[in-house]
Amino acid sequence: MGLLTDMGIDLGTATVLVYLKGKGIVLNEPSVVAIDQQTGKVLAVGGDAQKMLGRTPGNIIAIRPLREGVIADFDATEIMLKHFIFEVCKRRRLFRPRVVVCIPAGTTSVEKKAVIEAVARTGAKEAYLIEEPRAAALGAGLDIFEPSGNMVVDIGGGTTDIAVLSMGETVISCSVRVGGDKFDDAIARYLKKEKNILIGERSAEALKKEIGSACPGSRSLKTEVRGRDMVTGLPRSLEVSTEMILEATNEPLWIIIQGIRQVLEKTPPELAGDIYDKGIVITGGGALLDGLSRVIAEQTGVPVYLADDPVASVALGTGKALDVLDRISGTLISTRTISAAL
Repeated sequence: MGLLTDMGIDLGTATVLVYLKGKGIVLNEPSVVAIDQQTGKVLAVGGDAQKMLGRTPGNIIAIRPLREGVIADFDATEIMLKHFIFEVCKRRRLFRPRVVVCIPAGTTSVEKKAVIEAVARTGAKEAYLIEEPRAAALGAGLDIFEPSGNMVVDIGGGTTDIAVLSMGETVISCSVRVGGDKFDDAIARYLKKEKNILIGERSAEALKKEIGSACPGSRSLKTEVRGRDMVTGLPRSLEVSTEMILEATNEPLWIIIQGIRQVLEKTPPELAGDIYDKGIVITGGGALLDGLSRVIAEQTGVPVYLADDPVASVALGTGKALDVLDRISGTLISTRTISAAL
């Protein structure tokens, strides 16, 4: 039973994934909590709460406690973490796990302390924090311990984390607060401004996945979307094309490319040479956008590869971090070091 008490958590803006040593990924749920405002009672967490997004009566709110990769609502995050850890432990009768939690590269020391405290309060024996790009690189199967440069770009729901790693540590990193959510927002804004139709965030996300592309000419699809006409106030449907999505998402895409370029420009020459040889590995749910690796390769001149399992890379990396804890614990923030650091 001792072995099974190691747990890795990818605490994402859009999704929480839980990895259990010896079992793999045992939980994959949306980062959403539904609360009754009048009583303060939690009504649902995860998938059940997501179904309520944009559909709740006045007294019930469905909230996403993490925004742009950081904790926007500390209490709701703690409730969500407790719920997911309890779910996993209950199913397997675990007791006081050791937990490694993933955080964006740009997280402040105050935010780190908040995450550690939230995990500690769930009854974890020990808690460690690892930056997303390092976990993503481990999860994507890169050997980050060799004296050679590896570059990983993790495109999550709230942030894109870009890092160059060598000898087990992050040499240079950058976190831009643009991810899948910003693409969804951009699609909804574009349709509101250009087509006078209001759609919800779930409809915008569906459009991005079904017909979206980052690369002109990569695909050309059309689909219907339903929303509310801004002029008449009545329900209306509209045919949306890949070209419209491409135009809508151009700005957030360009911010990610700029971030990658900045990191490459600051990378020491020897490591830059390694990256040019090995290429850039992209992970995260956002990496699945059609044509994205092609556009990044064109704009940087460096080959780009999609990880085998982009969505699970970070969660799998937290699991691998547990295996190499003796090698990396000195560079991780933990329940032991947080009080000393602040």
